[in-house]
Amino acid sequence: MEKGYSLEKVNELSGGDTEFVSVLVQTFLEEIPQDLDKMVHAVNSDDPPQAYQYAHKMKPNLQLFDIDLLSYIKEVEAWSKTNKTKEEISIVIEHIVATISKAISDLKADFE
Repeated sequence: MEKGYSLEKVNELSGGDTEFVSVLVQTFLEEIPQDLDKMVHAVNSDDPPQAYQYAHKMKPNLQLFDIDLLSYIKEVEAWSKTNKTKEEISIVIEHIVATISKAISDLKADFE
């Protein structure tokens, strides 16, 4: 089964420093679940500016770990600038949550 993340960019950035890789992974595991929860909460609370903030904040980490959600994150950012209902973005949120949850699970399995 394919992993929910890739370390290609992480390894490139670290230059082979395994301690640095561990720090990046640990930081991801500490920050992303909280940011994801806050983004979901913001959407559920119909707080588009907060949803935008957390979606935008997660982008660099998702890209670093090659988690292919950029288009979905951009959809959340775009939604936050419209008057659309939270139901109109819910399928996107569900996909983001499922994809990030798999990546977190795989990272924990590989690094903890």
